Amino acid sequence: MHAAVQLLDDEGLEGLSTRAVADRLGVRMNTVLWHVKTKARMLELMADAITGEVSLDGLPEDPGQRVREIGRRLRAAALAHRDGAALIVGTYPAEPNTLRLAETLVSACVHAGLSDRDAAWTAWTLIYFVLGLTQEEQAAPGPEENRLSSAVATGDFPMLRRTLPHLDVGAFDERFEFGLDNILGHLRR
Repeated sequence: MHAAVQLLDDEGLEGLSTRAVADRLGVRMNTVLWHVKTKARMLELMADAITGEVSLDGLPEDPGQRVREIGRRLRAAALAHRDGAALIVGTYPAEPNTLRLAETLVSACVHAGLSDRDAAWTAWTLIYFVLGLTQEEQAAPGPEENRLSSAVATGDFPMLRRTLPHLDVGAFDERFEFGLDNILGHLRR
């Protein structure tokens, strides 16, 4: 998967194909397909490889803080790869790294005092938030090209215009921590 993830970093999801991975490796496409069978399967394995970059070592003892830290580490792993969040969002890997992360996250939620149902749903809500905001962050234009400001300034959007300073594309870290607080505010500390 290393060559496929390197290709993702270089070309993004648009440039990713089994043929491009084969070219990168200097092998025939059939060789890649023999190992991964389909592009969808290759994407699942790549998503699991990126999720595997989330270190589960040295997590805080406090379960609520552990949940927050897992969210932060997942975001960092996705941000470390061009289109990393979009890749993970577009797959459903029931693979070892993904399952280890999910197990650790759900376990921390249970130890923070949530019922089994609420722990599972909180874990998935956190993952959806982390990947969604990270995907937006990776796709956002640079500060010199703030399309949102331009669109709001020329349209009939008084509340968006009023709150625009809080929707700045440069505020992803603050928005991320705000989201963690809102999603995880009910966890026992």
